[in-house]
Amino acid sequence: MELFYASILGFFVLFVTFSLHFLFYRQKAGSNLPPGRTGFPVIGESFEFLATGWKGHPEKFIFDRIAKYSSKVFRTSLLGSPAVVFCGSAGNKFLFSNENKLVQAWWPSSVDKIFPSSTQTSSKEEAIRLRKMLPNFLKPEALQRYIGIMDVVASRHFASNWENKDQVMTFSLTKRYTFWLACRLFVSVEDPSKVVKLEDPFSVLANGLLSIPIDLPGTPFNRGIKASNFIRKELVAIIKQRKIDLAEGKASPTQDILSHMLLTSDENGKFMHEMDIADKILGLLVGGHDTASSACASIVKYLAELPEVYEGVYKEQMEIAKSKGPGELLNWDDIQKMKYSWNVACEVMRLAPPLQGAFREAINDFIYNGFSIPKGWKIYWSANSTHKSAEFFPEPMKFDPSRFEGSGPAPYTFVPFGGGPRMCPGKEYARLEILVFMHHLVKRFKWEKMIPDEKIVVTPMPEPEKGLPIRLFPHKA
Repeated sequence: MELFYASILGFFVLFVTFSLHFLFYRQKAGSNLPPGRTGFPVIGESFEFLATGWKGHPEKFIFDRIAKYSSKVFRTSLLGSPAVVFCGSAGNKFLFSNENKLVQAWWPSSVDKIFPSSTQTSSKEEAIRLRKMLPNFLKPEALQRYIGIMDVVASRHFASNWENKDQVMTFSLTKRYTFWLACRLFVSVEDPSKVVKLEDPFSVLANGLLSIPIDLPGTPFNRGIKASNFIRKELVAIIKQRKIDLAEGKASPTQDILSHMLLTSDENGKFMHEMDIADKILGLLVGGHDTASSACASIVKYLAELPEVYEGVYKEQMEIAKSKGPGELLNWDDIQKMKYSWNVACEVMRLAPPLQGAFREAINDFIYNGFSIPKGWKIYWSANSTHKSAEFFPEPMKFDPSRFEGSGPAPYTFVPFGGGPRMCPGKEYARLEILVFMHHLVKRFKWEKMIPDEKIVVTPMPEPEKGLPIRLFPHKA
């Protein structure tokens, strides 16, 4: 009962705070705002925004308002703040081109509770620091040497989780695959018992990030904070051991992101503290896990539904498999031959983008398309405003990998990884782990969905509503 009353009190405080916030911005905004409506105080249109994703049609919120108000930009209220939604390739180009000039990244302050920085700076500042550090590790030429490791991890994953099984739950296994791969490549953790020790609390953390941010005992948010603290302690122990191993020559300076972070100083010659590195690694585990696992699960779904597409992927991957000698691992040249497979993956990510969109915050008053955008307002760009628009992709609901042949879609229309300075730095890493997954999957199995009409819902990443159970049919040797 005490928890119930505490929850009511928390909601009341939030209601008053957001109501004052809402009224303040409404007065400040002036009259030349984009067309639209802000809905109810505090709640705004947040429920409708989220509910369309829960029902499996996240684009409906966007296209209903495009039809009613404007195809370029419209006004709404999301997550307790006045907001505008930029639509189409022009909106994407404007936002991506004005990063840190007119807009900056924004996410709820509650994120700082699950990802507290040891340096007492905000998650936003820490993300900027991390972005400066990652390119050396995540650029294509650096990733080439990790393809063999990905191949080994994928082979072990399929041997232990897929083979000799009649049925599997796809989504839980794609999450396991991407998490195990991240553990190996980011911190060189290979021992299954150590990975499992991190895997369960990591799921609790991920659920906490997607929950109502009420920090009371027993709430998903509270459990997420505790899981974050537990994983951080485990990571610090790994970091301390790595320092010793590097000093004694037992670890390589280039073996993973952890070694890279320990040995790389900033522009002032300072090295990161252990807890600071743990914060960064924890963020990378989240970023390198959810989106890729969502994409892999969606690929399984579409290949089950489209036999002719499956055959094209199977033919391409088997040509590569047959070219390898006994025990020979995949390499960069093999990845470059997976052109059709990657076109298929891109078409899957067009229809079920792992990143549905993202928020920005206006750091100055500015004019867009003749409308005033006040400083402090939130701005949302949506992948679906182009991905599922007939203006940019004819017959947008038709699955057609040929859209990505040649020069591919027009700029700023296909944005599963964002764009501009904030384009996902792990884009190439994601490409490799997805293609290695597809290679091992199709060379081993055909499969069928056990729930033929299962939906993909968005919470906020696309995932199969029932976990995508499938029946496996191993290829004959």
